[in-house]
Amino acid sequence: MAKTFLIDIARCNGCRSCQVACKDEHCGADWAPYAAPQPDTGQFWIEVDEQVRGSVPKVKMAYTPHSCRHCADAPCLEAGRDGAVYRRDDGLVIIDPERARGQRAIVEACPFGAVFWNEALALPQKCTGCAHLLEDGWSEPRCVDACPTGALRWIDEEDAIAAGGEALGATDSCTPRTRYLNVPKRFVAGEAYDREADEELIGCTVTLLSDGTEVAKTTTDDFGDFWFHDVEPGLYRVRFEYPNYLPREVEADVRTEDRNIGGVALASA
Repeated sequence: MAKTFLIDIARCNGCRSCQVACKDEHCGADWAPYAAPQPDTGQFWIEVDEQVRGSVPKVKMAYTPHSCRHCADAPCLEAGRDGAVYRRDDGLVIIDPERARGQRAIVEACPFGAVFWNEALALPQKCTGCAHLLEDGWSEPRCVDACPTGALRWIDEEDAIAAGGEALGATDSCTPRTRYLNVPKRFVAGEAYDREADEELIGCTVTLLSDGTEVAKTTTDDFGDFWFHDVEPGLYRVRFEYPNYLPREVEADVRTEDRNIGGVALASA
């Protein structure tokens, strides 16, 4: 049965234990016929992308591990000549370190930049899913074994899909098999305060609107702050209402990024 990586972004804390474990396993080690040694520098067969969301003081971090997606219709399979790239029964896509020598087209075919060129060996290289360990009886790749938070799992592909995992970056011509949970959407945050007294407004009603329709509603906390989490990308209006104050609306554009709209001043009625 085919297996795949299931990555829970909400569980990843950016410790990079997966990166360290991958380097420890593959640098200076020849795991023929699955992989030649990974260079000490220049390649991360798994890498944690770090994204700063929002702006000070409304900031969140998102950490997303990336490696070869072992795609269902992997472009590297088509690019490889003479059996240089093949798929195992468990779904792992492997670059044969002997047959693939000199075939730079395999690197160029990957839409995710997950295949690297080893200049010294004239060889394309990438994550093997630690196929050599799986053949030796291990139940999971080294990166999964090293993850302290359970953000990385190696499970049956059917279970990953049933869990709601998303195939990030899927296109009409390429379907990644790696699945992701808790992919961040957008957030809208800010604060409400009294313009004249320069004091925060506690319990101010804040409504998120899309084309005049209410999407979500909350109230400001003891610091006058508010958050709307898991917002779909789009253009919104944020309405502020507080007893004895004039209501106010401001724009929140989260089409491309999270938004801290900052302090919003309300005036007495």
